[in-house]
Amino acid sequence: MPQNKYNTGIIGNCAYLAHIDTKANVKWLCWPQFDSSFVFGELIDSQTGGEFSISPAEENCSTVQTYVENTNVICTEFSTSSGNFKVTDFAPRFKQHGRYHRPLMLIRKIERISGNPQITVICNPSYDYGRATIDRHLGSNHIRYSGLPDQLRLTTNIPVNFIDNHISFQLFETKYLVLTYGAPLEAEIEETCETFLKNTINYWRSWVKASSYPMLYQKEIIRSALALKIHQYEQTGAIIAASTTSLPEFQNMGRNWDYRFCWLRDAYYTLTAFNHIGHFEELEGYFQYISNITAKHPNRLQPLFTINCESELTEIVLDLDGYLGSNKPVRIGNDAYNQIQNDGYGQVLVSLLPLYIDKRFIDTERSSSLLTIHNLLKMIEETMQEPDAGIWEFRESRQLHGYTFLFHWAGAKAAIKILKTLNAGEEWIVKADKIASKAAEMIEKCFDSERGVYTQAIGSTHLDASMLQLITMGYLDGEPQKALKHLRAMEQELKSDKGMIYRYKHHDDFGIPETTFVICSFWYVESLARLGLVEEAIENFNELLKYGNHLGLLSEHVNSNDGSQWGNFPQTYSHVGLINAAYQITRKLNKPNFLV
Repeated sequence: MPQNKYNTGIIGNCAYLAHIDTKANVKWLCWPQFDSSFVFGELIDSQTGGEFSISPAEENCSTVQTYVENTNVICTEFSTSSGNFKVTDFAPRFKQHGRYHRPLMLIRKIERISGNPQITVICNPSYDYGRATIDRHLGSNHIRYSGLPDQLRLTTNIPVNFIDNHISFQLFETKYLVLTYGAPLEAEIEETCETFLKNTINYWRSWVKASSYPMLYQKEIIRSALALKIHQYEQTGAIIAASTTSLPEFQNMGRNWDYRFCWLRDAYYTLTAFNHIGHFEELEGYFQYISNITAKHPNRLQPLFTINCESELTEIVLDLDGYLGSNKPVRIGNDAYNQIQNDGYGQVLVSLLPLYIDKRFIDTERSSSLLTIHNLLKMIEETMQEPDAGIWEFRESRQLHGYTFLFHWAGAKAAIKILKTLNAGEEWIVKADKIASKAAEMIEKCFDSERGVYTQAIGSTHLDASMLQLITMGYLDGEPQKALKHLRAMEQELKSDKGMIYRYKHHDDFGIPETTFVICSFWYVESLARLGLVEEAIENFNELLKYGNHLGLLSEHVNSNDGSQWGNFPQTYSHVGLINAAYQITRKLNKPNFLV
C-alpha cells in the first residue's frame, strides 16, 4: 500500500476551519459552523464535494507549502516553466472595535513572483453534502451562489467570466478572491484584503508572543498551539475534537467517525495544553460552555455535545464515496452521544480547576458555581459502580474501566481544591475525599500483581494505553518502581517495532486495530519523562515528530510500518499530546528530582 500522508494545512479564525492542500485546492470547508455541511468537501467525495482551485494552466509544476511564521496563514508557491506565483490563504481574525473580528470569509491572494504564469481559477461550491442544487448569478465583480441557507458570494478582481467558464489567464498583477457566507464584502477589495492580511498576521504573532513556551521543541509547540486554537468555536466556547468527518482509522476498515463536536474528555486535554503554555482565555470560554450544559443536564452528562450545547447528535450515513474514493461509510453525527462514558465528570472538574486556584483570575470571573461542583461530585458518586463504554467508546461492550476510575479520583481531588477555594462547607470536602478514596480502591482492582501492571478494566487481562495516565496524572507519584514496572509491561505489549504505541491490541467491535494511536505514543513519552528517563523520552519524542505531515500537523492514527497517517485530521488529541510531552520533558530537565 502506498504511504498515505494528509497533504493539507488548516486555516481558521475560531468561527470556521478550512483545509488547503499542496496544490492550493480548498479540500474541506464547512459553513456556517464547524458541524454544518461542507461547501467544499473533496476530502470525502471528489465528485459531489465541489471545487475551489487555483492552478497553473500547464500540467508540469512543483509546489512548496508553508505557514507564514507563527500564524495560521498558509502560502503555496507554484513553480512552472513559464513562471512562478504564490497563493496566500487565510481566515481573517483580529481585534476590531474592542472585539474579535472573525467573519465567515475566506481570502485568497494570488501574486506573480516571476515570469508569465498562466493560471485557472475554479469555484464550484456544494451544499447539503452534495444534495443541493447550486445556481450561479454573475455580477460585474462577483459571483453569487444560491441554493444554500444563506448568501454565498465570491468577490474578485479577476474577470468573473474567466472563473465561471474555467478560462485560463495570464497573471500580470496581484489578484484577490474573497468568498463570504452571509454578509458579502462591500468594500474596496485590494485595500481590504491587504489590511485584513496584515491584521491577521499581527494577531497570530501577538497571540504566540503572549504564550509561555519552553526553548526545547518551541517550533513544534507553537505550531500545535496555533492548530489547537482554531478548534475552539469562540461563540460558545466549545472545543471540537477535529474539523473533519469520516477520515478512516485505516483503509476500508469502517472505523469512520464524525469528530466535529465537543467531547468533554478531549476539551479537558486541550485546556491542559493551553494551561501549560499560559493561555487562559480558552478556559474562560469553555467555562461558559460547561455552565450552559450543566444547567440543562444536572443529573447526567453525555460524552459529547454539539458546539451549540445541543444534546442530540443522531448519526446518519451519507451516500458519498468516502476518503480516497473508497472508504465508506461517510457519517455525520455521532451515536456515541448515547453512550455511558463516566470519565467526563472528573475531566470537567480537573479542566476548571485553574479558574479557582490561579490567582490571575479574580473572584468575579469564577462565578458562583458551588451547585455545579456539587452536581459533578454527585454524578461521580452515583456512577462509581456503573460499567461504561470507556475512553475508546466501545459500541458493543461495557466494563468497569480503570481510566474512568482514574478521572473519578482526579476529579474528586480537583473538587477538594475548588471547594476549599470557595470556602465551601466541610461536609462536601469530606464527601469529595471519600469519593477519591473509593475511586482509588476501584483502580487497585485493575492491578495484575503477577505482571505488575494495571489492566484495562476490573476483571480484564487486556492492556490499554490509557492506563499510562496513572503515571502522567500523578496517581503513582511516590511509587516510582511500581510505575516503572507498569510502564515496561505496557511497552512490551503495546509498542510497535517502530516505536509507536497501540491503544490496545485485542479484538473490539470492528476487529483488531491496524494502526497506532498518536496521543498514546505521547503519553508514553510523557510517562518516561515523569519517571526520570529523560534521554529515552527525548529519543522517542524525536521519532514521533517524523509522523507529522509537511507542515508538522498530526493525524489521529499512524500505521507505524510505513508512517502513513489515518483518522480525522488534524487531531486535537495528538497536538495536545505533543505539547504535554514536551512540557514534561522540559520540566524534568529543569527540575531533575521531580518524581524519583
